[in-house]
Amino acid sequence: MRILTWKRVILLAALALLASLVIACGGDAEMDAEKDMEEAALPPFKIGVMESLTGPGETYGTVSSQAKQMAVDEINAAGGINGRMLELVIEDSKCSAQDAITAYNKLTDVDGVKIILGTSCSGAMLGAAPLAEADGVVLFSGLATNPDIANAGDYIFRTALSDALLGIDMGNVMWTDGIRTLATISETTDYAEGVRRTSVAQFENRGGGVVAEERYGSDTTDFRTQLTKLLGENPDALLIAAQSEFTGGTIIKQVRELGYEGPIYSDIVPVGATALEIAGDAATGTKAVLTDISPNNAKGQEVLANFRERYDYVTLAWFIGSAYDDVYITAECLKQTDDDQDADGIRDCLYAITWTGAIGENYTFDENGEVVGLSNVVVEILPVAERTEENQGYKVLGSAPTE
Repeated sequence: MRILTWKRVILLAALALLASLVIACGGDAEMDAEKDMEEAALPPFKIGVMESLTGPGETYGTVSSQAKQMAVDEINAAGGINGRMLELVIEDSKCSAQDAITAYNKLTDVDGVKIILGTSCSGAMLGAAPLAEADGVVLFSGLATNPDIANAGDYIFRTALSDALLGIDMGNVMWTDGIRTLATISETTDYAEGVRRTSVAQFENRGGGVVAEERYGSDTTDFRTQLTKLLGENPDALLIAAQSEFTGGTIIKQVRELGYEGPIYSDIVPVGATALEIAGDAATGTKAVLTDISPNNAKGQEVLANFRERYDYVTLAWFIGSAYDDVYITAECLKQTDDDQDADGIRDCLYAITWTGAIGENYTFDENGEVVGLSNVVVEILPVAERTEENQGYKVLGSAPTE
């Protein structure tokens, strides 16, 4: 029997250790490969989207849907959520309650989703919300603003600011500007009616009076007869509440063509990029109360720059940021629940979350699913020669007066 020298013992031990390391590393690599294959085989998290891809809200419904897709693509490129991809199932709610119900039924009955991002329009939101509440489906909007949405239920959330706040701000702005008599023209939709109703209420609370009001259908293209009636009452100012950029821009253009030189006030829609293209120089000096992405918000400006590079167009920039944030907030909640069918878990996460993103810092949701921590600003439309993609055609005057 051969006796091993101590050097030989050491050599054999080293070889055995090396072999075990090779085997171990191979095993780890094999396990990693198996894990990657398992993750690749996992189905994606699936969430629904309802936006106005056609109809009065087409411009902002489209950019909202695009912003959501851009966010999803970013998330998936970074590895997804807990190793799973995120998938959107998009339906056109057409800025209509009935079409929103049709879209909702398809998403829930056919696609089986329990989380829906949308809608673009308040009427669509109010149409679908009772169904979502009854079914226990989360409905999360970045754009719908009608005050009644606040009472729509426990599964209804929005990053859009309520028109209740907009109306207070609008009424205060007009009163502070010295307006005492007002004429209004509004589209016959839940959104536009919410803007008109809340703005008039605050204006009258301050002591102002409405001397004339007109309403129009979303398919109207010529407003001259109605505008002539309004101007015949000699108001101090005109308030426009429009659902679509087309009607908002056209009203501004036509009222100036009729010779009106007084102040014009509006919400966000009549001063979107498409509306300003229609109105041209007629929009110069128009004041609007709206939500705005601050130039100092680095994340918001990054999102807008990426969106512009990807789609070569920006309108109603805040809506883009709001839609983008909604996807990332939902993704964070999915990371916690790890289940796209757990609507209760997503709901509870939304109630508890504090978020910093494209539209603001450290904002939350209250007991009604209303966003807290964001505010409106007052803007004034610039002359055509001074409008740029960066300034969105307006200068920010500051926050609305509180008294």
